[in-house]
Amino acid sequence: MPDTDRYDLIVIGGGAAGFYGAIHVARRAKGARILILEKSRQCLSKVLISGGGRCNVTHRPLEPAALSANYPRGQKALIGPFHRHASSEVIHFFEELGVRLKTEDDGRVFPVSDSSEEIAGALEKEAGKLGIEVRTSAGVTDLAMHEHDPQDPKAQSTYEVFTKTTSFRSRTLLLACGSSPTIWRVMGKFGYRIVSPVPSLFTFNIDDARLDGLQGISVPAQVELLPPEFPKPAKPSLHLRSLKRSGSLIETGPLLITHWGISGPPVLRLSAWAARYLSELGYRFQVRINWIPDYHPGSVPQLLEEVRLSDPAKSLSRTRPIELPQRLWQALVEGAGISLNKRWGELSKAAIRELANQLTAATFEVRGKSTFKEEFVTAGGLDLRDFNGKTFESKKHPGLYAAGEVLNIDAITGGFNFQGAWTGAYIAAESLSEALTT
Repeated sequence: MPDTDRYDLIVIGGGAAGFYGAIHVARRAKGARILILEKSRQCLSKVLISGGGRCNVTHRPLEPAALSANYPRGQKALIGPFHRHASSEVIHFFEELGVRLKTEDDGRVFPVSDSSEEIAGALEKEAGKLGIEVRTSAGVTDLAMHEHDPQDPKAQSTYEVFTKTTSFRSRTLLLACGSSPTIWRVMGKFGYRIVSPVPSLFTFNIDDARLDGLQGISVPAQVELLPPEFPKPAKPSLHLRSLKRSGSLIETGPLLITHWGISGPPVLRLSAWAARYLSELGYRFQVRINWIPDYHPGSVPQLLEEVRLSDPAKSLSRTRPIELPQRLWQALVEGAGISLNKRWGELSKAAIRELANQLTAATFEVRGKSTFKEEFVTAGGLDLRDFNGKTFESKKHPGLYAAGEVLNIDAITGGFNFQGAWTGAYIAAESLSEALTT
């Protein structure tokens, strides 16, 4: 039997939620012995790669209802916690640690240094100052829950945490391990409901001649998720009607053309809102792209007709009436079945209509997904029904808490996933601190 060490709190997971929760418990429960167990060799790895190494810490302060609207899973559960701890409190926390933050035009909050290492370093430094013990390469393999001894009413229930090499005992536990099949399996053993995990925040794979050679081009665009025809009796669990009501079928923003298809904020947001739906489709579906969302679609044929009448001798390859990258314009002209050497005056009304369609409603077949490594998130996890929404404490086992992505909570891009982790960890820390000081 391996040696056993005893703690007041063991945090499983050395990421954003784990460090944030441990720090707030240590600040409130003076002298508490706290251990963070991290399975990899480095803590806060997701913080370090977030935002391309800049770390999108949070989003500009929003009212709780507006903030929670950015969470496809966990929206209702977070409204109350956001009244107690949200973006303003997180910004204040990091600025107290000496991290200067900035808010960009789209609402995302980053360190002024544009360095995620500053965020990770501040968390690790504060944890060290508070005496929090951190062990890396210490993946948890199992848990044991020891109930009160009926023969000894004063004895406290404890949790035993096993790694490959040793075990530890603790009065309380905070699960902050993110997407963890191992922890989900262990918790399932104790009767916890697990919402089956599926990927979220991924890019769309498209093999289409219209995108060939356009890698790296980014333009404001509108992307619409099109419903397929489902063979009866198969039906998706997430109905398109409800998607339309939530406004998640259409997203607008900077669309990036990649080697494998399309990416960028509108694609990532669609993948988050429709994560389960797209999983059921096997990631085979259609999207419709409006490359010029600032134009009313109905006005574009008339605009093109005016060019045909005013510049009939000019070729389409040289004259583009709409501000688009030259290579993209040419690809869409050819996508409409029009030769680039064609003169504007030679276009038929049918050709004008087809070109307008390519500009405002080009349909593409998606045949797969690719992980967006900087922001990869999983939809699914521990069912929120098994936890107290006011404290994030287990309803089954007193003293056991969960925060972050290990729960069935996830968000779109923009700093919202980190905010969900900070908030959940803080709310859990409040209750944990009270339990450890009474």
